[in-house]
Amino acid sequence: MNNHVSPVDLADHEPTVEERMAGVSDTTRSALVSTMLTPRFYTTDFEEMDKIHVEPVRAEWDVLIAQMKSDPNRGHFKRNEQWDDIDIDALPDDLREEFIDFLVSSLTSEFSGCVLYKEMKRRGKNQEICELFGYMSRDESRHAGFINDALKEFGIGVNMGFLAKAKKYTFFKPKFIYYATYLSEKIGYARYITIYRHLEKHPDKRFHPIFKWFREWCNDEFSHGEAFSLIIRSDKRLMEGMNKYWIKFFLLAVFATMYVRDHMRPAFHKGLGVDIDDYDMKVFRLTSEISRQCFPLVLDLDNPALHEGFRRMERINRRVMAADAKGGLSGKIAKGFWSAAAAVNFIRMYAIPTKSNTIPATSRLQPVW
Repeated sequence: MNNHVSPVDLADHEPTVEERMAGVSDTTRSALVSTMLTPRFYTTDFEEMDKIHVEPVRAEWDVLIAQMKSDPNRGHFKRNEQWDDIDIDALPDDLREEFIDFLVSSLTSEFSGCVLYKEMKRRGKNQEICELFGYMSRDESRHAGFINDALKEFGIGVNMGFLAKAKKYTFFKPKFIYYATYLSEKIGYARYITIYRHLEKHPDKRFHPIFKWFREWCNDEFSHGEAFSLIIRSDKRLMEGMNKYWIKFFLLAVFATMYVRDHMRPAFHKGLGVDIDDYDMKVFRLTSEISRQCFPLVLDLDNPALHEGFRRMERINRRVMAADAKGGLSGKIAKGFWSAAAAVNFIRMYAIPTKSNTIPATSRLQPVW
């Protein structure tokens, strides 16, 4: 006798979200959290992206695509004799916790790019753009996998398949994807190369071998940013008119997010031997210098009011976190108040004048820092 299973039966046995969550690690749960400060997963209008026309930047585009096709970092993301075995439990508790948070956040950011680029390649019809996103998805997949291998070494790997299905996705218009992802890639380069150069001078502060891989790693980030610079430059409208206000918004949002998030990891930065304020300003200045290739303006990083705005945002974030931890009605009211205060502070920072920039004749830069 055949036992047929009806769709109702299947639905009855479909695991609930709670049942699925019960089977994932704490690091996967951490990667699933979506807040204003955590890396997000994005989706966009793929038909609109098919309209990208690269002829205005053809010469530079072909050189970049040839470089990506050659895959210069093909063999880089493999462990070798430079990978020192460490006991993560030997690290101070606060450093261990913040380092794991750094790895999980970095993995989520890399994997977010991988998922977005892969989806662009799968759903797009513009062959040149699909080729680009195929190369970038390949790179981001390697990065995420390399970080996850480091986490698995400590028995705390992230279930990336589950993460791709369960993480909340945020819709961004294509032009917002270009601005945000360009900045993400370039500030990622600036962060990694600044840490790498610091640890070259202070190898005693290199408390984990993954930092040895940062130079070639950040070169991938740099190349990805170059691609988005060319996409932005391929359509002058993306650098003109009202879009200047969006560029300013994303510059400020990305910088403020980094500043607040870095100050949430004091032990991590102390372990590296870096002052958070000094490190962040170095990264901001390098990112601003690089972004002149396609942005018509940069933030005035010499303005004391901007510095105070960053510091005020960090203080407000501490109060938001305290209110959230408190819970209850009073906690919700306090969280709402301080969240509104953060919005007001952002508006005040947005009102600070920027510095204009003349877009250069060519875009391509080399990672020489």
